[in-house]
Amino acid sequence: MGALKVILWQELVLFKRKFWGITTGAMISPMLYLIVFGWGLGDGMQVEGQDYLTFVIPGIVAMTTMVVSYNNLANNINISRIYEKTFESFMVAPIKMHVYALAKILGGALRGMYSGALIILIVSVFGTKLAVTPYFIFVMFLNCMVFSSIGFTVGLIINSHMEMSKFSNFVITPMSFLCGTFFSLGKMPMIVKGLIMVLPLTHTSIALRSTGENLMSDMIHPAILIAYFIVMFSVGVRKCLKAE
Repeated sequence: MGALKVILWQELVLFKRKFWGITTGAMISPMLYLIVFGWGLGDGMQVEGQDYLTFVIPGIVAMTTMVVSYNNLANNINISRIYEKTFESFMVAPIKMHVYALAKILGGALRGMYSGALIILIVSVFGTKLAVTPYFIFVMFLNCMVFSSIGFTVGLIINSHMEMSKFSNFVITPMSFLCGTFFSLGKMPMIVKGLIMVLPLTHTSIALRSTGENLMSDMIHPAILIAYFIVMFSVGVRKCLKAE
């Protein structure tokens, strides 16, 4: 636990030093999406029995927390491993690899949670309805942990910054728009919908819009996210052990 606290403290110090840059960076994209897709296009539109703005905000939360959690850790690990050569210092330190991986992933997830909190604050200031329940926070945290673990693993596997950009362009960016963030999956063809349902962000988007009426669905989506995290965390730790 000591090593876990030390690494998290390091992340906190870095966060404090770059607080305003991190805060403004985390607010720009959500504000643009809210203005264009919410306040701009959403007036008078109905999706799944609710106004479009109410529908799209959980999707924006899901997408933003995904992007921030992934990018923060994937780029950090990749740059420290390939360019700064500081990754090796953790490899030779007396830290168990699963503790190191968990600390870095948790740090990335907390950065994602901060971006989600900013969105919640923004929509509350403008008087938009958003039911922020303990279940909502739990799913948001799981989403951050899943994509932080994906970022950690990808940062270890990919060996150039250019390839990192390609992975983001071919995987993360399409996921941002295809996983029910801005539209209902009900009108999608069954084959396409089946493929989309495999992606973790889809389950986050659905769960964040949950009204609590379907207990089975409320249990399945977090369970799938937990399964994704376990798999990606295990792969990341194994990759760390090989690097060690």
